[in-house]
Amino acid sequence: MTKLTMTVNGRKMSGDAEGRTLLSDFLRQELELTGTHVGCDTSQCGACTVHVDGLAVKSCAVLAMECEGAEVTTIEGMANKDGSLSVLQQAFQDHHGLQCGFCTPGMVMSASALLKDNPRPSEAEIRHHLEGNICRCTGYHNIVKAVLAASGQPVPEGVTATE
Repeated sequence: MTKLTMTVNGRKMSGDAEGRTLLSDFLRQELELTGTHVGCDTSQCGACTVHVDGLAVKSCAVLAMECEGAEVTTIEGMANKDGSLSVLQQAFQDHHGLQCGFCTPGMVMSASALLKDNPRPSEAEIRHHLEGNICRCTGYHNIVKAVLAASGQPVPEGVTATE
């Protein structure tokens, strides 16, 4: 076991990990941050998406040891300082961009990375960016509406799949 230290959601945190421990497992089991979901363990579904040093990564495809000293943001770190939902989280709620909620943490983390790089993405850009995140419940339409709303753009009444 090796002692790892990283800044998670603005707080310096430490825990023990074996060399083979995935970041997703380290966050959930060692640091008890269970908002990061593990859906497939093969980096296909995107439920485990977090930000490492400002980049969206699938935490089931990253070894915890690779994040020694890194700045990690999980879904728990997305809320406002007062604990209220961020604009993006509120948009997911307002536009029914979640149903069972399993994919939601990864969707929010991926969408926030998109909005950081492209503050006013088109519907097509949103759909393209979220291709690495699987949702089995919503059909993505309301997720796209939520991201459009969070970006401050008008939300068309009938957003439809165009691709």
